[in-house]
Amino acid sequence: MHATIEPQGAGLTDADHAVAERTRVWDLPTRVFHWSFAASFALAWLTSDSERLIDWHLMLGYGFAGLLAFRLVWGLLGSRYARFSSFLFSPAASLRYLRSLLSGAPEHHLGHNPAGAVAIFLMLGLGLAVAASGIAMSQDMGGEWLEELHEGAASAMLAVVLIHIAGVIVSSLLHRENLAGAMVTGWKRGAAAEGISRPHRIVGILLLVAVFGFWGLWQSGMVADWLPQATAVVGEYGHDGDDDD
Repeated sequence: MHATIEPQGAGLTDADHAVAERTRVWDLPTRVFHWSFAASFALAWLTSDSERLIDWHLMLGYGFAGLLAFRLVWGLLGSRYARFSSFLFSPAASLRYLRSLLSGAPEHHLGHNPAGAVAIFLMLGLGLAVAASGIAMSQDMGGEWLEELHEGAASAMLAVVLIHIAGVIVSSLLHRENLAGAMVTGWKRGAAAEGISRPHRIVGILLLVAVFGFWGLWQSGMVADWLPQATAVVGEYGHDGDDDD
């Protein structure tokens, strides 16, 4: 079932958007999630083939899973443009957006555009598969099929991430707007009345503290009591001096 209600701030042309005001769109928790999630996935990918760095890979993987859980909740309870309901586009709306791109007069969406929305849902879905299979493996569940699922989902997610990055670059050029920069500052050009009123700074700060706090607790060894099997995996591969890099 597809949403038929168009998100607020959608359907503007770049001519309208060029003269619009600067308005807050992305709350702090969404921005902290975005960059923490990207960093966790990238670093987990880079450490995935190293037995010497298995400790880091597991730490990043569990943090990745925690971030996913937060985003699912924030997609229901967050500010306007963080909610999933704001970027559930109908097929007709998605086709209209693609036609506007081809025409050279792309629609401006204050929140996520239809192309970005597809990438987000794919990354969240694949991220859940990566996290669930990785946690099961760390708890000594499954077998070779689970490892293949984990690696396949991670590879598919990497492909979506690369396409997403290319899409952000192209969209930024077409819309004459720095979309990556907006995810840093939280601000875009649009009607002031359509912006969010609360940046949710406290939630964002707590999320950032939770991310770094978890990493610190993991490195201190305090997570061992919570995840004994994962720690056993670390003990087997992470501290024996062997590295298959």
